[in-house]
Amino acid sequence: MADKPHQNLAIIGHVDHGKSTLVGRLLYETGNVPEHVIEQQREEAEEKGKGGFEFAYVMDNLAEERERGVTIDIAHQEFDTDEYYFTIVDTPGHRDFVKNMITGASQADHAVLVVAADDGVQPQTQEHVFLARTLGIQDLIVGVNKMDLVDYDQNDYDQTVAEVKDLLGQVNFDTEDASFIPISAFEGDNIAEASENTDWYDDDTVLEALNDLPEPQPPTDAPLRLPIQDVYTISGIGTVPVGRVETGILETGNNVSFQPSDVGGEVKTVEMHHEEVPKAEPGDNVGFNVRGIGKDDIRRGDVCGPAEDPPSVAETFQAQVVVMQHPSVITAGYTPVFHAHTAQVACTIESIDSKIDPASGDVDEENPDFIQSGDAAVVTVRPQKPLSIEPSSEIPELGSFAIRDMGQTIAAGKVLSVDES
Repeated sequence: MADKPHQNLAIIGHVDHGKSTLVGRLLYETGNVPEHVIEQQREEAEEKGKGGFEFAYVMDNLAEERERGVTIDIAHQEFDTDEYYFTIVDTPGHRDFVKNMITGASQADHAVLVVAADDGVQPQTQEHVFLARTLGIQDLIVGVNKMDLVDYDQNDYDQTVAEVKDLLGQVNFDTEDASFIPISAFEGDNIAEASENTDWYDDDTVLEALNDLPEPQPPTDAPLRLPIQDVYTISGIGTVPVGRVETGILETGNNVSFQPSDVGGEVKTVEMHHEEVPKAEPGDNVGFNVRGIGKDDIRRGDVCGPAEDPPSVAETFQAQVVVMQHPSVITAGYTPVFHAHTAQVACTIESIDSKIDPASGDVDEENPDFIQSGDAAVVTVRPQKPLSIEPSSEIPELGSFAIRDMGQTIAAGKVLSVDES
């Protein structure tokens, strides 16, 4: 499996449109859910009088187990096709799905948008499409789901496709980069095999469309950026920061700098899957040891980079934000928590510099008094304590963030420029 190129795939769309069922179905059709799990779920479904086997069961039960802190073998969220090895970024419906999708805990390369044929485009559909656009997702596979509920009617399908195309147009998403497929995740139509129920459709199945996605190019030639997730003390080795290489290459012998903690040293060892390796590349989760660095010198949220090209630390930064949900209005002085890579820092929105037309990107209004749900804007932000963050145009992997307040993700954004202290 390892020799296939890897893709991160986001499954987006309204909560009730069948995302979980689709994920369960994809895992099942590619042989990535163990047979005994399927059997167990089938029996439960039948006992509960659900008759027939609901794939959503597989995913929902996994999600619940995960909420309870039960460790689940990561394989439940990975599957492979003939061409690629896919990781589904965060199971759909997980509380922090939006946050994780934004903070690069799981930067997706591409996305599958699920829209139910019997319900059409909903506010959450719009929110997720907007996010995908802001975060630079290139290719979109649109699964028009629940075709079984509309008797596989082509008119219902065409109407939903038209709605989605309209939505994509509103946010400047090139509809040429979107493929549309009539599916029933529940019944399995057009997922792995062409369905006889949609004889009016003669294009790709979902698995074929996934195979046709362009291969992402790993950002190996960008400077090293490795956000720290945890710092451990391991006997016989010492201090071991752990994190995922987002860009560049980490090699033993490198001189590195941790920001904003502002300490550094020489990389002595790099470990991956409990084995020492000479180097690690983007996407690799590693533990590593740096000469002279103690447990109290660095912390989660630090970013490791080359000593000669250290990660930026923002005194202030200018960003483009999209407000997804906020009960009232956002004005200058508002101080929510910004989640960027592994860092969580309270930041003050010092000024709202302009309001932007989300579709065209043109300025609608200079220095507006406030912004609210549905608005896009350019703002100047002052972190309340040091934060390492990069312009999205230079290092996109460290240039996006989510804004959280009151237990929900209220906005998403990308960094336009950084003013260093």
